[in-house]
Amino acid sequence: MTKPATAPRRSDATKAAILRAARERFAADGYERATIRAIARDANIDPSMVMRYFGNKEALFVAASAIELRLPPLGSLPAKHVGAVLVGHFLDRWEGDDVLTAMLRVGATNEAGAERMRAIFAEQIGAVTTGVCPVPAEADHRAALVASQILGMALTRYVLRLAPAVEMSREEVIAWLAPTIQRYLTAEAP
Repeated sequence: MTKPATAPRRSDATKAAILRAARERFAADGYERATIRAIARDANIDPSMVMRYFGNKEALFVAASAIELRLPPLGSLPAKHVGAVLVGHFLDRWEGDDVLTAMLRVGATNEAGAERMRAIFAEQIGAVTTGVCPVPAEADHRAALVASQILGMALTRYVLRLAPAVEMSREEVIAWLAPTIQRYLTAEAP
């Protein structure tokens, strides 16, 4: 006899509502100006519930900014396609996930946000570059160069919304950025 599927617990729904409200508030106000009280109001709950589930603003921010980049396995691709696949992947992620935009805004203005960005970089980007660069000892430097291009495009296209960056089609962005990313990842060091 199989056990019937249970409905999500009320605490799970409350926690999800808090996280949604926190992501939106951090994106709109940044880390410094976002308050527990405003996040609770947005989630239609008492501020004590936010504290109950997350303890403090920093812990809430860490939970709200949990990002899994879902990077494609670059090592299994033909080397000449790595740059285009990576740029396309990040465009898809930025266009489909407001948390990434919020993280970029907060990471540029707040130490807690910057630390989250550094952790994501170390845990996810660095590991991917190791599998494709010709000299594994250079992987961290190459990952930093890749991040500079990807984050630079994200800043101009999704945060600052500079018209020329926004007006470019996905294909144009890939055509311009992919060769640079490709070089950073697979070319011999200068």
